[in-house]
Amino acid sequence: MMSEVPSDLWTTAQAEGYDSPDSPMFAPELLNTTATVLAEYAAGGRALEFAIGTGRVAIPLRAQGVAVTGIEYSEPMAAQLRRKTADIPVVVGDMATTRVDGEFTLVYLVFNTIGNLYTQDAQVECFRNAARHLAPGGRFVIEVGMPALRRLPPGQSAVPFDVSDEHIGFDTYDLVTQRAMSHHYTRAEDGNYRYTPHNYRFVWPSELDLMARLAGMGFEARFADWERSPFTGESTSHISVWRKPID
Repeated sequence: MMSEVPSDLWTTAQAEGYDSPDSPMFAPELLNTTATVLAEYAAGGRALEFAIGTGRVAIPLRAQGVAVTGIEYSEPMAAQLRRKTADIPVVVGDMATTRVDGEFTLVYLVFNTIGNLYTQDAQVECFRNAARHLAPGGRFVIEVGMPALRRLPPGQSAVPFDVSDEHIGFDTYDLVTQRAMSHHYTRAEDGNYRYTPHNYRFVWPSELDLMARLAGMGFEARFADWERSPFTGESTSHISVWRKPID
């Protein structure tokens, strides 16, 4: 494991508050569609989720009959998953270097989590680690948002993504290093606001394709969402798929 992993380490408080039925990413329709697509790519084999968290996607994927194993950097997040189910083994470690036993037909990484590794070197190693775990012909699937740089006014470095009575969130961008930070101000019951920052590195589709090539994988598909809508210049996110050669 790296001596110092370039990634934020989620705390117990963050883990305990992560699962929110009010959050759009926990919508049952979305999770069912996500699990269905991932099950197709698993093609009857085993799946490995990098940054499995509390099992938001892994649990519905397991419900579709796919054997899922996880790697999770945060012990509190892994503990939340273990409280939910004993059917999904999880290893605590970073997704760039941690190894688990066996081969998999699918390795996947959802909801912008590639950016949690906030150096390019660490992201490259994540792709190499995925390739190490894949059986020949296996696939690596990533879900990631497109950087909202077109929304930056001239001379500004911040873009708001949520403004409500309960939460204010905005991203700040360093266009030279591709480092960014999400700033969250969440309203507490006493009326005060709790500040939570989150470091990440934004990355372009073409850069991800090159990382896959460096890891010995070839590009297979790219969609705008889990409904597999066409990816265009107006898309705000993408689902990308690379495959490890059979030979």
